Amino acid sequence: MLCAPTGATVARGFSVSQARAGTLWLCMALVRILVDGYSLLHNWPALAPGRARYSAAARDELVHRLTLYQDAAGTPVTVVFDGSGLPAGRPTAASSTAVEVLYSRKGQTADQMIERAVHRFGPYGEVLVVTDDQAERETVTSLGGSAASCLNFIQMVGNALAELGEEIKQYNRRERHRFQRRK
Repeated sequence: MLCAPTGATVARGFSVSQARAGTLWLCMALVRILVDGYSLLHNWPALAPGRARYSAAARDELVHRLTLYQDAAGTPVTVVFDGSGLPAGRPTAASSTAVEVLYSRKGQTADQMIERAVHRFGPYGEVLVVTDDQAERETVTSLGGSAASCLNFIQMVGNALAELGEEIKQYNRRERHRFQRRK
């Protein structure tokens, strides 16, 4: 397992915190990754090229990528969007089998929903919040959660998907070799 600086997160759903500078690393399983949807969309322009950054197509592509990441990492992911700008008739929650998608209600922000979730999930293990809102990251940390910047999380997603792709290639090579030996 890779180790990283205090509060950072490594692939495969583990968060690393340093108990003593340079001597001991402790790992705790992540129980959930909470994503500030619009913050991540703003920082991931390659997600839906040629589409408006906050369009339904960009949101759908974000959910698709997060689903792939959840499959690779094995940690449940919830993405929270501010719902005040939703068109009428839009559902308040739409979830795939892997990624829970929530929209805040009128008079409520995505940040408030994330803070409440961090507080509620806290007793069950580590919660990672992905946002570039510094005040939100400090609040999450004060509630016992971990925070990651959007750019770091985008790199984590890329690394996890590349690692999964490599594992699949190796598995396919082994199976092909095993099959060819049977002939």
